[in-house]
Amino acid sequence: QVRGLCGTYNWNREDEFTTPAGDVEVGVTTFASSYRVASDCPVVATGTVESCDAFAGRRELAEATCDVLKGPVFQ
Repeated sequence: QVRGLCGTYNWNREDEFTTPAGDVEVGVTTFASSYRVASDCPVVATGTVESCDAFAGRRELAEATCDVLKGPVFQ
């Protein structure tokens, strides 16, 4: 019943990149882009990874969000 950017949590590595539409992507950038909910979110170009310095103003929000994922709810 779990699906999203955190994976499917069913111990099957083949379906970890399941999109909201139910498709399974093979690339991480295409998978991540499938979860964009706002048009002002940048589309990540295939093969490129931006460093945290490129979005320094969002570092605090990103760290707070990651803390939730690293917290007891997901352990």
